Amino acid sequence: MTQTQHITINTEKTHIDKNQWKNLENSTTASIFQTEEMYDFYASLPEIFIPFVVSVEESKSLKGIIVGYITKESSKIKHELTKRAIIIGGPMLSDDISKEALSQLLSATCSYLKHKAIYIETRNFNDYDFYKNIFEKCGFEYKQHLNFKIDTTSEDIVNKNMGKSRKRDAKAAMKRGAEIDENPNYEDLKDYYDILKNLYKTRVKTPLFPFSFFKKLYENDYCKFILVKHENKVIGGTVCVGHEGKTLYEWFACGKDYEYKSLYPSNLATYAGIMYATKHGYECFDMMGAGKPNEGYGVREFKAKFGGKLVEYGRFLCINNKILYFIGKCAVTLLKLK
Repeated sequence: MTQTQHITINTEKTHIDKNQWKNLENSTTASIFQTEEMYDFYASLPEIFIPFVVSVEESKSLKGIIVGYITKESSKIKHELTKRAIIIGGPMLSDDISKEALSQLLSATCSYLKHKAIYIETRNFNDYDFYKNIFEKCGFEYKQHLNFKIDTTSEDIVNKNMGKSRKRDAKAAMKRGAEIDENPNYEDLKDYYDILKNLYKTRVKTPLFPFSFFKKLYENDYCKFILVKHENKVIGGTVCVGHEGKTLYEWFACGKDYEYKSLYPSNLATYAGIMYATKHGYECFDMMGAGKPNEGYGVREFKAKFGGKLVEYGRFLCINNKILYFIGKCAVTLLKLK
């Protein structure tokens, strides 16, 4: 804990007032990924994550919090070469946070993680443009990144905004025997993971969390697995996490699209997620990323037809070790070329 005048920085969860943390979820920069529940989720998987939390108080009032994880590989050498600090959603800030408090929060985060991670990256799901200059002064570089947010306040709005082809394909798939399962069992979960793992291996070409990650998500009430089946066989699905009726985030989605072309499993999975958000009182369905502007990205074209609003909230990047960061970027590029 550090204190300057009326500003206090904490890097221990036990030093943060739980009620104030919960109240901070009413801010315009709130997301489920900055909640106590998500910190506990990361902490429950010590074989995958090293969780961290940094908070700032002004006159004993919580004004900002940063929750994230450092990736942890089983191999010590691999861990040292790939360790990175990821802050999904971006910091959760009180709408009246002072520039000084935010500056100290960001500086403390950089200092705390300086020797723990090669780089720090925030993946923003809200608009931080008002705070951009403060981030930059604290050593963060802004990187453009797109996302789609779908208004799910009513089914009429969803149907009005969604592309005709997406609705047509979903309805056709169900007429042909595809089914949506909102309450899959454990065996279904393993089948889904196999499909997702194959997608990451053959097309995404970046590491996927091990099965234990999805098993732990499955055990939490804020997570929803919605699977697509045909003749009782899993052919696709989506994994979403919900923030108390505010936003449903689509974390992972996949489908056996080549094997079941007439059933459009990937399309039906996301369609089912959107409709679930609408029927269960969520205001927004967040698609969690649509690539960089001015770069071809097939996933963005796929997501665009669901009728969401294209936003550019970007990412903030702070590099702690430029040499290892460069090596890591080259390795990822080579991996994607295979």
